[in-house]
Amino acid sequence: LNISCPNVKEGGIVIGNSAYAASRLTEKAKRASARPLIVKLSPNVTDIASLARAITEAGADALSLINTLVGMSIDVNTRRPRLNYGTGGLSGPAIRPIAVRMVYEAASAVSIPLIGIGGIASAQDALEFLIAGASAIQIGTANYYDPRVTIKVIDGLNDYCQKNHVVNISTLTGSLVR
Repeated sequence: LNISCPNVKEGGIVIGNSAYAASRLTEKAKRASARPLIVKLSPNVTDIASLARAITEAGADALSLINTLVGMSIDVNTRRPRLNYGTGGLSGPAIRPIAVRMVYEAASAVSIPLIGIGGIASAQDALEFLIAGASAIQIGTANYYDPRVTIKVIDGLNDYCQKNHVVNISTLTGSLVR
């Protein structure tokens, strides 16, 4: 359930910014289907932990985070926005540090599985999300410039686990040492 898409005129970003609206929608979606419900969170909020808690309490089975950050690009020659609606989603490596922080904050607030999203292009990137608290990761933007990136990330994760004597990759989830 994507409650956070900034790329449409009447987008989910309004729902994704309100814990109340997001939890109400989550409750309705959960009642409508027996399938597992994964809710995709917006990074365009002030308190991701509170939002994660509200959606978890409303019945989400897992959370995916983060969606894109709202950004804007302007054509300086025409002085018009480059995107149809003026603003839209910024994705890729630039958002990774924000995404890792938000996964960490959500993992500190809820106990359901988290799917880490945002700028993953290498095994090291994926490991950051796992160590911060993600149970799984999703690769998006990197697939546009390297269709084999997912295979490379999996191979890199296998190499890391072998070199570091990690028998089960799930033991890395939430293993940040403070």
